[in-house]
Amino acid sequence: MREEGLLDRTIIYATDINPRSLDKAKQGIFSMENVRAYTHNYQQAGGQQSFADYYTAAYGYAIFDKTLCDNVTFADHSLATDSVFSETQLISCRNVLIYFNKKLQDRAFGLFHESLCHRGFLVLGSKETPDFSAYGNQFDPLIKQERIYRKS
Repeated sequence: MREEGLLDRTIIYATDINPRSLDKAKQGIFSMENVRAYTHNYQQAGGQQSFADYYTAAYGYAIFDKTLCDNVTFADHSLATDSVFSETQLISCRNVLIYFNKKLQDRAFGLFHESLCHRGFLVLGSKETPDFSAYGNQFDPLIKQERIYRKS
């Protein structure tokens, strides 16, 4: 986002039901093993700089540049019990819905639909799709193989 000049005009809500996961994300400390995968993803997405410019490595861990989180709000949120968090242009919910039954998946897709602005984007995990949910006709595949959808 920084490379594209979007970071300063972006508000990111990072949510999870698990407070420990939120704390870990806030700290920005990850194993170098994970960072190798992140580096590959960054390069595949068209990253222009060295991914190492965004972190400091020591003792098998990477500490990410704290300024990357200047516009990030970390918050507890449950797709099972909470209501709409805010109106957004993009929701990335990867590899969560696979653990939900159909009823809970329908609830989550309803929240996504209510939360997304007109023509907003929904990014799902590789095994997830809105196709068989009650909201299947509310999301158009934009890049189906990457599980990127657009609100109808």
